[in-house]
Amino acid sequence: MSDIYFETAYGQLYEKIENGKCEVFHYIGEEGEVRHLYIKKEIPFRLEGEVYYDLVTPYGYGGPLIIRVKEAGKARLVEAFQRAFQEHCLDQNIICEFVRFHPILMNAEDFCNCYELTLQRYTTGTNLRDFENPIQAEFSKSKQKSIQKALAAGVEYRITQNPSSLTGFKAIYERTMDRKEADAVYYFDEAYFDQLLRDLGEHILLVEVLYDGQVIGMSLNFVYGKLIHTHLSGMDFDYRHLSPAFVMRYALALWAKEQGTELIHEGGGKGQGLDDPLYLLKKQFGRNTDFRYYVSRKIWNPEIYRRLCRMLHVEETAESFPAYRFAPTTS
Repeated sequence: MSDIYFETAYGQLYEKIENGKCEVFHYIGEEGEVRHLYIKKEIPFRLEGEVYYDLVTPYGYGGPLIIRVKEAGKARLVEAFQRAFQEHCLDQNIICEFVRFHPILMNAEDFCNCYELTLQRYTTGTNLRDFENPIQAEFSKSKQKSIQKALAAGVEYRITQNPSSLTGFKAIYERTMDRKEADAVYYFDEAYFDQLLRDLGEHILLVEVLYDGQVIGMSLNFVYGKLIHTHLSGMDFDYRHLSPAFVMRYALALWAKEQGTELIHEGGGKGQGLDDPLYLLKKQFGRNTDFRYYVSRKIWNPEIYRRLCRMLHVEETAESFPAYRFAPTTS
């Protein structure tokens, strides 16, 4: 099983944002095959004139993924991958990497002896596979009531797969971010949406919520095999009393269930705790469903990592990673 986050086109979508180059390390050995997609970033300062790099998995989820493995050969495959990738990193002047593992595919468990794992947060979603009526089973009673009230008031919805344009979505999304006074990281330029539509359009599903013929909410979702990931959404604040954000999820769940989709993954909150407000909101559409989202901060060349930190007067063990990128002199 794979997912959109492991597609090279998805990684390339974040090259400009991460100021790096999407690459894939493909290991094939006796025990099986591993594919690891990441963005390679040049470190913005030299050590004795030498150029070094660090790695990050693209926004979302990723990490090394076992493509195939012989029976009872997983441990040996992971060991072999680790040796090969360590050699690759040393050869390519790669110092460290930040990995966001995939909570549904659980590849963190496969590579727990290679990477030190940190439980970043829990994620949730709507389980469509195990419930005949997932809306009744997974949506909270209050959200079901709000949805029915909105539909009774005349709210409608429309679903478009592989849309011809994202202009309308971009407009309502940006208005939403402006209203929330969101950080710059939540804004995406025209080139991002153009590239997203061009290279991954077949995986895009737009959900529009309408009232009196006017679009009052939209969500952009990724469809890949039996999975759907909610990606971005926006709504007209003047119509919040009609619960467009809830109707979006209702429409998506109905459509996905009909298509044989097994899970709509909502993601998690902004913080780590189970009391995070955003997580608790999303949990109202996945009352019985949660996943563990792990990350790893892996140092492949400890000596150079130490020297970089020392040169920039930062503690190696600083919470921010890589520590040298958060030095006062770092641009």
